[in-house]
Amino acid sequence: MPDPADELNPRVLDARSLRGLAHPLRMALLNALRRGGPATASQLAAALGESSGATSYHLRQLAEYGFIEDAPEHGKGRERWWRSAHGSVQFDDSLHHHPDPAVRGAADLFIHEVANIHTQEVATYLGTAHDWPDAWHRSTDLSDMTLRLTPELAVELISKMHELVDSYRALAPAEDAPDAEQVRVHTHLFPVRTA
Repeated sequence: MPDPADELNPRVLDARSLRGLAHPLRMALLNALRRGGPATASQLAAALGESSGATSYHLRQLAEYGFIEDAPEHGKGRERWWRSAHGSVQFDDSLHHHPDPAVRGAADLFIHEVANIHTQEVATYLGTAHDWPDAWHRSTDLSDMTLRLTPELAVELISKMHELVDSYRALAPAEDAPDAEQVRVHTHLFPVRTA
């Protein structure tokens, strides 16, 4: 299982790597490897409902751009095992203003796909909520709040939210703790028009 602390050392996206990642299946593959650990193209194809040919091709593309790497310690047969090379990626907002329209398009696709992944993760939890113990029902949150902020205050709030989440990494229970689970924390902060 991936180490959550790896998220503190993200792969910073640049124009080249963004173009290599900004594809819905590639992002889904990378997400699956980060959340579930090393896997083969066939295993990922079955999990994602794709053909192994498609997953093999996109895994090779992810490897070419340095997002994933071989995990030879997992395989004994002919099938190639892959693992994520980084715990997370960091998107640089300047990519939205890149002079190359292809990079700006990749930036838009990437951000929209992140939003889709978040929506899918919430929907999956809601669809399986009855499978979780009561303690987890009391420990989930789907909240929304409205504030009036300047851009500077918004950046400060985002920074403080991230610091708070990061502070819980040191409190993570042992891997074999019986009631511990991976949890996903999504934050979304964006302006809205009131008129």
